[in-house]
Amino acid sequence: MKVNRVKAVTRSRRGISERATRMGLVAIATLGCTALPLRSDAGSHPNPTPEQDEATVLNRGDVVHLPAPLKRALGELAEEPHTYLPLQVFAEADKPSQLFQYYLLDTNGFEPNIFTAIIPGINDSAVPTAANAANAQRPTFGTVRIALEPKPGLPTDPHDGAAFIDIFTDISGLFVINNESGWYEGWMIHDLVVPQVAPPRKDGHAQFGTMTAADAAALWKLGDHQDVPGKLFTMDGEEVHFPSPKDHFPATQSNVVPLFLSMGAYNCLQQSDCHAYWEFNQYTNWVFPLYELPFTGGVPGTFKAGKQYDLQSVIPGSGPGGVSNNEEPLKQMFGDDPNNPRDPDRGPNASPTDPDRPVAVPSDDQKEKRLRFIPSGLGNEILLDVWVRVKSFEPWVTDFNKRLFDAYAKEVARVDTNNDGILNFVEADFEGTSDGGQLNHRLFLSPTSFNRFAVTREINDGLLAPRLAPSQRAWVLSGSINLVSPAVPASSGRDGDDR
Repeated sequence: MKVNRVKAVTRSRRGISERATRMGLVAIATLGCTALPLRSDAGSHPNPTPEQDEATVLNRGDVVHLPAPLKRALGELAEEPHTYLPLQVFAEADKPSQLFQYYLLDTNGFEPNIFTAIIPGINDSAVPTAANAANAQRPTFGTVRIALEPKPGLPTDPHDGAAFIDIFTDISGLFVINNESGWYEGWMIHDLVVPQVAPPRKDGHAQFGTMTAADAAALWKLGDHQDVPGKLFTMDGEEVHFPSPKDHFPATQSNVVPLFLSMGAYNCLQQSDCHAYWEFNQYTNWVFPLYELPFTGGVPGTFKAGKQYDLQSVIPGSGPGGVSNNEEPLKQMFGDDPNNPRDPDRGPNASPTDPDRPVAVPSDDQKEKRLRFIPSGLGNEILLDVWVRVKSFEPWVTDFNKRLFDAYAKEVARVDTNNDGILNFVEADFEGTSDGGQLNHRLFLSPTSFNRFAVTREINDGLLAPRLAPSQRAWVLSGSINLVSPAVPASSGRDGDDR
């Protein structure tokens, strides 16, 4: 008897019955939208060799040692219609890559939107465009594998910001985007944590990564006293509320403060499966300019006030409260030059042993200096200024936009040695120092601190920030971190280019 692969996925991934699934869909419908109907076999063209493809993936050398939930999800991805099986992980060192964390993605962890559900009067008679509708309404789900490359001379501790790490994303059931310059984008998300208390700087401002006793006392007065050191910060001082299908923008939203790290843009393939590879290291662990946030449309009140798209960051600088390079001749100096286009990847040092381009004496002058992003740990520092340091940073300012703009300019200036409002790879070098001799290690968050993952549906809106951030109105998938300790072998074969 033919097994219904979709029901098998539902049982193994969620442990719930079809009746429970239907009850959940009814609950979603009460939120003002209608879930897509359960899939029938009518019009469906399932994978003709699901068991064979599942066995192929589960017995691959890069998969066989993985944790059971991750293996099961990868096997289910192989069973679904696909153009390619889940990505093969190749080693980039003599020893196998080591998986130390992963995420399982689905469409159930946030408020339903036009990409994941039917909204009466908006898309109930339109062609489906994203999740939960591809391949005759088969489920949309995915995995993210994060593995460390044990390269000689580099750290093998995934908490070390100098380690080289590979990220592999595999998704089933997302439609190909074919108009209006659209793409999907993956994001690792770090939720702001309440820092420890420490004495302030001489100017009264909190030291890097800390808050003052006055800040802590002010936070204690919020809500139900949840904002204490070591816990996730919540804007209202109440218990943590992560994005939920019961949310309703803008009145009911998550109360955590997210910091988004882009995994880059990608599209899907003919069978509505997506596969993406991204490298996490000190040169990519940079976040978008946070001063864009008030202009994405996802901060409550900003769209209604007509603020969406009011600011662009095409030419780098430290934002509305800092250094602007938008006037001549600075915009020619810092904007894109057709004779020397911007190349944000031009940052790592070359060496005589580099297999691609051996260089005896690397040149800092040739590193890209027109970067629009900033290191993730500095982004976290800015959010601490805005939300946590209510007494030690501009206590007289309550306007969100001004606090954000001022904090961005202030924290960038601490690292920006030439005062151009831009942080380059030399100023933020991981082995260097800044702000009075502090190690630049502090400027980069560990990959293990990114406790969530999301995939968004983007369009060419001109912003580097996630579309409609920080809301979830453009999300198509999400999942939470799963740590693997000790790490397990997660590669097979050798990459042709050990970069």
